[in-house]
Amino acid sequence: MFSLVAHAAQRDIPAGLLLRSSNITFEEMHDLSAPLSTKQISDIWLNAIRLTKDNLFGLHFGESLQLAALGVVGEIIKTSETVGDALISAARLTHLISETIRLEVIKMDQYFSVLFIPIDKNWRQDVVTVQMLDLLLVLVIHELDGLMLQKLSPTWASHAGALTKPTEYERVLRCRPETSADSTELRFDNTFWNERIITSNYQHQKLLLEQAGITLSIDSKQSRLADRISNYLTCNSYMGMIMLEDIASNFAISPRTLQRRLRQEGISFQQLTDEVRKTQALAYLQEGSYLAKEISYLLGYNELSAFTRTFKRWTGQTPAAYRQNFLNCKLKPGKIIEII
Repeated sequence: MFSLVAHAAQRDIPAGLLLRSSNITFEEMHDLSAPLSTKQISDIWLNAIRLTKDNLFGLHFGESLQLAALGVVGEIIKTSETVGDALISAARLTHLISETIRLEVIKMDQYFSVLFIPIDKNWRQDVVTVQMLDLLLVLVIHELDGLMLQKLSPTWASHAGALTKPTEYERVLRCRPETSADSTELRFDNTFWNERIITSNYQHQKLLLEQAGITLSIDSKQSRLADRISNYLTCNSYMGMIMLEDIASNFAISPRTLQRRLRQEGISFQQLTDEVRKTQALAYLQEGSYLAKEISYLLGYNELSAFTRTFKRWTGQTPAAYRQNFLNCKLKPGKIIEII
């Protein structure tokens, strides 16, 4: 719920307004000894949809949770060796996120499927369950991304709901789902089932969070659009820089409006992505465990040479020279290291 309120705030809905509309105080949100009731949770969802005027709020909320989603079952799947093991473990823990939908993982000869099964047969009449279904769809895809550090697109998808904007589902799910189907399902190529998990991703995710320095406090004041987009890019760019169109869709505004509002703040989207790439590149190099080729891939460069040229433009040094200079400064006692 903290993440949901923070996402609504990112969409220009003040946290106080959302909570007041749901008859919930800040104190109740912070009191972990007294969990919110089912009714209160439902009210937050419904008012978030109403205030953002976004009937696909759950889908876009899930999209914004790319990094956080990787931590939902992160501690548990650290004990898994393969993607298949991790998915089975995660499916057993769905009740920690939703009490209205369960996940079932099925392995076939050519593919494996994740089924999303609402517990209530009349789930289509419950707005919150519909939104939660969309949220879980996105979380599964991004969880798989994080396990292998590559973008995975389903080979086939279906949705048991009547979708009003199938093209938006296609954009977020990376596959156009069959609508009004008998079940909600994501299918993936079987070659990924026994793929070993890249456990170092957890350190990578942790680094991104520390680098972002973001506290999802619902008491925080509204910030500039440029700052919110910069934070979003920092937290969610673990698979390369996000396109302007995707950012605009998640913020529920048109690409043209987004560019216009950024111009009013004296910055362009290209400048924002460049600044985020630079900050991330410096953080990865200072952390010490990432090769320049890996950093280049993480930042969305197709070639190491392109990353090297850009890095020299930023700092006047090659990535290797910058790392060595940083390590030399770090080893000198009393030396103050200034991050560019």
